[in-house]
Amino acid sequence: MTNWNRDAGASTMLSVRVIPRAKKCEISELMQDGTIKIRLTAPPVDGKANLALVEFLSDILEIPSSRIELVSGLKGRNKRVHINGLDEQTTLRRIKSHYQ
Repeated sequence: MTNWNRDAGASTMLSVRVIPRAKKCEISELMQDGTIKIRLTAPPVDGKANLALVEFLSDILEIPSSRIELVSGLKGRNKRVHINGLDEQTTLRRIKSHYQ
């Protein structure tokens, strides 16, 4: 089990491009500008894609969803996501391990 208190001061900001209504949830591309393209099965209706994004990131980063905050882009495909409790290096390593 991970000790969250150890990383309590660490945080990371991610740029994410969401593709809703995909066949499966996956990281589809790590773009040259640092943006992470993520496909989600959820539709972009009533915040369902935003909730799916938080749950997907929670699973791949192995952190509680309460540590993930959508900072901007609630109604668009381009989003800024704040990850609390993980440093940038650990966050990117976990994301890359799920990229095919």
